[in-house]
Formats: sequence, structure tokens, C-alpha cells
Amino acid sequence: MTASGLRERETVLEVAGREVVITNPDKVFFPQAGHTKLDLAKYYVAVAEGALRGIAGRPIVLKRYVDGAEGEPFFQKRAPAQHPDWIETVELRFPSGRTAREIVVRDAAQLLWIVNLGSIDLNPHPVRADDLEHPDELRVDFDPGPGVRWDDVRRAALIVRDVLDEHGLRGWPKTSGSRGMHVNVRIERRWSFDQVRRAALALAREVERRAPELATSQWWKEERHGVFLDYNQNAKDRTVASAWSVRPTPDARVSMPLAWDEVADCDPAAFTLVTAPARMAERGDASAGIDAAAGSLDSLLELSAAQEAAGLGDAPWPPHYKKQNDEPPRVAPSRRKHAASALVTVAKAEHKEDALAGLERWKARHPEAAGRLQVDDVLVDSMRGRSSTWTRIRVNLRHVPEGERPAEEPPDPDYDPWSRAPKTRSSS
Repeated sequence: MTASGLRERETVLEVAGREVVITNPDKVFFPQAGHTKLDLAKYYVAVAEGALRGIAGRPIVLKRYVDGAEGEPFFQKRAPAQHPDWIETVELRFPSGRTAREIVVRDAAQLLWIVNLGSIDLNPHPVRADDLEHPDELRVDFDPGPGVRWDDVRRAALIVRDVLDEHGLRGWPKTSGSRGMHVNVRIERRWSFDQVRRAALALAREVERRAPELATSQWWKEERHGVFLDYNQNAKDRTVASAWSVRPTPDARVSMPLAWDEVADCDPAAFTLVTAPARMAERGDASAGIDAAAGSLDSLLELSAAQEAAGLGDAPWPPHYKKQNDEPPRVAPSRRKHAASALVTVAKAEHKEDALAGLERWKARHPEAAGRLQVDDVLVDSMRGRSSTWTRIRVNLRHVPEGERPAEEPPDPDYDPWSRAPKTRSSS
């Protein structure tokens, strides 16, 4: 790799036989750590071998942070209209029936090109461009609830490892780069998205059966406890940050592949944009063998059939998917019980800090109810709008006696992400 200055706001990196322009290289992308856009680009060049293992040949959703990690990102499924002829695309069809041509990355130059667009983390689909209907990866996403300890996440991951082993599959663990973990499972390309999701649900339910105090497969947040195993990340059109992705955290944390014997003692804060390249140089990529370990879902699907025979049918799908024939009602349990509102929405805001301010105003209006809330009774959801995320905050009043629960009020603030056109984004 060589770097040379062109103009004050451009740098060229030479990689994979191409010269890739990095615009605004000195733009600070991680204000607290001081890392620039050029630092991010050089990181991905340094770990390209590992990063490409997670994304190569896959359609990828661009999650663009044109204002850096502390700015609001926006999602871009469609490849930019203006792109070099050496950038590959493939057309995907989504559950909504719409289509889009998404970028497919195969080498370090193409990777660097999407980083220049403001991509901090990499979000590939679990399929290859030459077969868009048969995933080659089952993804286990660990979503710890409020107050859940990191040690609980690691313990849940080790149980997932054991269940996978018993069903003839090898899991490849990595930190999520945030509060959770991921376990990727390479599979043969023989099953549909629905079958892969059903296998992931069976896995989540078996982990919950073995450690009900630790893990949950419950979709509704008001029913969860501990670590949620998000089986719906295997539904079509869902993506997860890949291995070696930098995450938009203040310390530029990395989603780091691990050996299983590292999981029990690992510290996710140890893996950052600064430390990860040295780890790769010294130890290589812990997931280097994943492509040679494709396994069969037959055993997990047999487990799914046994669970169904025992009365466990399908579980809820994300709200924008069509209703499935055997899916339970898409109504939160608190609503189904017709009790005085147990779950109330208190704030909907374009920015998280505004939603949190609305929560504090609600607490001030209802101090007695607020005093009864447990840490996992406050549900902060990052919601996807047209092209960016917004924040919804709900409170679960399950610990407040029914006759003392405040009536639901209009959210404060009450942001409607669909009421106006998307904002114009600044240049990356």
C-alpha cells in the first residue's frame, strides 16, 4: 500500500492493484478516540484478509456514517448510481416485493471504496451473489437486555457451542463490537431462508430450555430476560455486522473473531481499530477455517419438528414481514391480556438524546410509577425509518399495581419518521 496527497481533501491508497481515492481523509470519524476517516481506511487495508472472509461475494447493505460515528447513519441498499465499472452489483428481491441492486465486494479495493462512502461497519447478507435464495450462514445474535452482565453473554455463547456440536455444526464466535456476541455457522447451500430461520429458532429454544435463567427466545421485549437469541436475524433481508467490522462506538471497537477457548475470558474493549491489526499480524484470523466447515441443518430441523410436535409452533416475525400461516398473533402480550396498559410508549424522537429527555419528563410526571421500574422495564428501541434510524422508548409497568398505572399519554416527543422527506446528507 502507498499513500500520496492529491489535493488537500483527498488521499489515494493503492491496494489490490488499484488506486482508491479517500475523500476528506482528515475528517474525524471517532471524536473521543481521535480517529479519522483515513485511519478507518488504513485499518481495513491492514485487516482486509479477515474482513473479506466475512463479506466477499455477498451483497452488502451500506450503512453510511457520513458525519462519523456520533452522527446519524442512513441505510443505502441500492448501489450509488455513479460508481466505477470495477464495482460489482447484483439485484436482490426483498420480502416487500421491491428490488434493488446492491454492491458485492470481492477484493480490498472494492472494500476501500465503500469505506470511503462512510461505511464504518460492514453488513453483508448471508447469501452469495451466485445464489440469492439459499443462505450459506446461520447467524446467532446475542442481544443482552438492560443490566445483563458480559459474563452472562459469554456463558450463553458456550451453551450455543455445545448445542451446535451436538447437532453436527461448528460455531465461529466473535464479539459483536458492542455489548453482545455473534456465533456464525457456515452451512451447505441447500435450505431456504425460512428453513434457516426455523433452525435458528430451534437452537434458541433449546438454549433457553437448558438455561432458562440465562437466555431467552421470546420476541416481545416485555417477556424477555437475560440474553435474547435473536432468531429473526436469519429472516430474509436481515444483515449483521461481519467479522473485523469496526463499530460506531466511542473507542472504535471491532467485532473480533475468537477461538472458543478465548470466549470465557475475553474483554470486548480490548479489540479496537488500534489493537486489531496487531492481533491479526501476530495471531491471524480465528475464523480462517470457516469456509471449509459447511455443515448440515438436518439435525436442527429435526429438533424444530420435535419442538413443534410438543406444541411449540412458529414464533413472531419482524413487523414488516407478511403474516405467516402458523405465526402467533402479532400483538404484545400486555395488549392481549386486556389489562390496564402494562406497556406504554413515552417518547418517539429523531435523536436518542431527545427521546431520553422525554423519558425523564415522564418520570417527573409519574414519580411513584417511575420509582417502581426495574432496569429492564425501560425499553429503548432503535427503529428504522425511510433511510435512517430513530428512537422509541417504552416503559413496562408490570411492577406497578394495575390500579396505580398511569394512563397512556401521547408520546413526548412524538416524532413521525414518515411525515417528511429524508434529510439531505452532507458529503462524506
